[in-house]
Amino acid sequence: ERPPLDPPAAEGASARMLIDPATRANLELMRTLSGERAGSLLSVIDRTVSGPGSRLLAARLGGPLTDIGAIRLRQDAVERLARDTYLRERLREKLKSVPDMARALSRIAMQRGGPRDLIALAGGLAAAGEIAALFSGPEAEGSELGGALAGIAAAPAEFARELALALVDEPPLLARDGGFVAEGYLADLDELRRLRDDSRKVIAQLQGGLIEELAIRALKIKHNNVLGWFIEVPATHADKLTADPARFIHRQTMAGAMRFTTTELADLESRIANAAGRSLALETEVFQRLCADAVAAGQAIKGVADGLAVLDVAAGLAHLAEEENHCRPLVDDSLSFAIDGGRHPVV
Repeated sequence: ERPPLDPPAAEGASARMLIDPATRANLELMRTLSGERAGSLLSVIDRTVSGPGSRLLAARLGGPLTDIGAIRLRQDAVERLARDTYLRERLREKLKSVPDMARALSRIAMQRGGPRDLIALAGGLAAAGEIAALFSGPEAEGSELGGALAGIAAAPAEFARELALALVDEPPLLARDGGFVAEGYLADLDELRRLRDDSRKVIAQLQGGLIEELAIRALKIKHNNVLGWFIEVPATHADKLTADPARFIHRQTMAGAMRFTTTELADLESRIANAAGRSLALETEVFQRLCADAVAAGQAIKGVADGLAVLDVAAGLAHLAEEENHCRPLVDDSLSFAIDGGRHPVV
């Protein structure tokens, strides 16, 4: 498998500014000349609140647009959120808690993921719906925010619901540890766990039922390493069990007691002995199926993650504009370059 990738798209030679490595290093876009992030342009302007948002901002900084229309679409997104402080701050607050779905999806696709990566997808998809709901109405068609929200709206809803039903809130790191499938999701798994964890209670329930059915108060279900689980009754009551040899199978005669087993008890014993291994096998099957579903829905999940990253970058730059009193520059096709009262963001 491979992580979901966008199909190749032709891009004009003049769509982005090409920056050679030497110039990139001397401009200290991502790192200073000494190799540190602090003091670089990215460190000064980055107000994103998520990993994907920070990566997208770095990618944009490393390949600036030269297409005027595309530049203005990005400016429109920043201006929209700069004007609406309430929306922007609620958006940023929600984005802070969104898991890194892109990284989680990549690990799952490369078969290196665990239950926590599935939980990251579940949390991210749930948060994406809440974030989209912050916008009171549709954004302009073709706008950057509109495109981001369209990607979020295309989230795989059925897969998100399945994850919410299937997984516990705080799963273990590794699938082989088990315990990550939620109770009530799979009846067979619940039964195996009940046998594994509450075997004494299950045996007690069976014993109580036999005492009531046979009216033998002294009936006991016991266990030893030779016979395993068995039914023991006083010799004076043994005739009630020997009268039905098809059901009660004689195992051992003692001085004052007789021991029997039943098909039901033997089956229960086998199920108890194998419950732990079988429950883990069932959980592993659920994990593998959910991972396959995640890969199948990978493109839609990536669209949600990309949309959230776009919102984070726009909101972060809008926050920066308010914080540092930045204004929107007029960008056109002319060769004019005029700055009035400007200042270098780093210096």
